[in-house]
Amino acid sequence: MNTDLQDYSHKRYNILTGEWVLVSPHRAKRPWQGQNEEISADDRPAHDPSCYLCAGNTRINGEQNPDYKDVFVFTNDFAALQSTSKTFSVNDGLFKAESEQGICKVICFSPDHSKSLADMAVEDINKVVATWQKEYTVLGAEPIINYVQIFENKGAVMGCSNPHPHGQIWSQSTLPNEVEKKDHQQQAYFDKNQTSLLGDYLEQELEVKERIIFENEHFVVLTPFWAVWPFETMIVPKRSQKNITELSEDESLSFSEAISKITKAYDKLFNCSFPYSSGIHQAPTNGKPNAHWHWHMSFYPPLLRSATVKKFMVGYEMFGSPQRDITAEQAVARLRDLIV
Repeated sequence: MNTDLQDYSHKRYNILTGEWVLVSPHRAKRPWQGQNEEISADDRPAHDPSCYLCAGNTRINGEQNPDYKDVFVFTNDFAALQSTSKTFSVNDGLFKAESEQGICKVICFSPDHSKSLADMAVEDINKVVATWQKEYTVLGAEPIINYVQIFENKGAVMGCSNPHPHGQIWSQSTLPNEVEKKDHQQQAYFDKNQTSLLGDYLEQELEVKERIIFENEHFVVLTPFWAVWPFETMIVPKRSQKNITELSEDESLSFSEAISKITKAYDKLFNCSFPYSSGIHQAPTNGKPNAHWHWHMSFYPPLLRSATVKKFMVGYEMFGSPQRDITAEQAVARLRDLIV
């Protein structure tokens, strides 16, 4: 391991976005006198009569949820994007705007209000994966949809308004900023090398084994060299695939196992239901070949030192660039020991 990276301030390059992150390992030794977040109570019932996501309950718009037994999907009652939005544009000097259409859905992972992905069996997580695959296909086939973003916000500290295990899908007519960066970087690398950027990166990571947290036959869980969040991780398929619909049955189960392993390890890290935002970046549904894409799933957890100490993106991060104190390698050492 390069000891300079563990002792001195430096920048690391994110190959997927073309941006840099500042790493300041010496700052991790300073005393903490910042804000402590309250720990959310984890003692929840299997069914909450007041929860609008629980089976059989009535949502705020008056619709009643079915008595679902595994995964349940519905169109978001408060969608950020509208499929019927008027098409328009504004080009008035330096004032520029364009209309955006889309479809937003909510996915309940389980009817059990008390669970999270970390508490679910691999077979049940696999049902969630199958639903992601179906929704990617169905939404991506819509003429107005060119990108499908699958994500989950877990925990009140991440802005999640309901503790019921669920995620969301926002599909839209153009590529969001982060996806556009990754699309550009992967395309440029593929044009030059005729290989997958993330596939070649994964080969190098598997060779040095400094940031690998978990590995099975088809997937690797690692902390990226350029990670921004303290305990950020990425799940990467070993076989280059454009999107999650290309998973075989065995690969789908391996992916589900990888999700299970890392979410369980997160909960053990600070002995709490670990908050995070997670999301899958995969090829656009714009009808192009997109051979340069190698899909992956990222987890961005905010916790820094304990269950009550959060990493804030403020000051320099807001006006300069992302910055972290503990190195990716230090984070991996802690997470790797919690994988069982």
